[in-house]
Amino acid sequence: MERKDTIRNAYRLTGSSSFYDGMITCSTVPGKAVCRAVWGMGKRENDEYLSMALSGIPADFSGRLLEVPVGTGVLTMPLYQTLPCADVTCLDYSPDMMTQAREKAQHMNLTNVRFQQGDVGTLPFEDGSFDIVLSLNGFHAFPDKGAAYAETFRVLKPGGVFCGCFYVAGEYSRTDWCIKHIYQLMKFFTPPYETMESSKVRLEKLYNHVEMGNVKGIAWFVCRKA
Repeated sequence: MERKDTIRNAYRLTGSSSFYDGMITCSTVPGKAVCRAVWGMGKRENDEYLSMALSGIPADFSGRLLEVPVGTGVLTMPLYQTLPCADVTCLDYSPDMMTQAREKAQHMNLTNVRFQQGDVGTLPFEDGSFDIVLSLNGFHAFPDKGAAYAETFRVLKPGGVFCGCFYVAGEYSRTDWCIKHIYQLMKFFTPPYETMESSKVRLEKLYNHVEMGNVKGIAWFVCRKA
């Protein structure tokens, strides 16, 4: 069985049945409806950008990984189950989100994952602490994006990988409308937003090698630090 199939099959072990989890994985009837209405995506496209965002993490990874923000953990607890030798730290500003992620980790008997509340703009770690920094669907919500880019770069070791995904403006008009008139008003997303061009320029100023792409309004990236 391929790694992506192992991770996908492990979603059922997370005990996730919330609306948010169904939406972020495009795996429930309401979740699929939101994915189609807001993002113009079906399950295949949703899986595509997530697979690319996670492609920077080797299948045999055994180093130190920071995930920020962890959210409810629905996307990554199944991944960490396939990386028993990795040392994983999950950080989030929201105690509620982190509680849900911790419950999933406990449900899956993960012993290599620790949780810490904190702010991505002032990460509580020393320089060069991690081999990989992962950020899924976080940067579009961070109020100080410049600080978030600087801090995730700072805590990454030379030669380390920064990977993940976030919303980018200007790629899919329906998504742009929903973000501006719904998600932003509900304080889920915080402007200003990156475009594909601006995010590529910003990342290339920081990282030695940048690979990027997008599926409609979601950009994925895999960057390596010099």
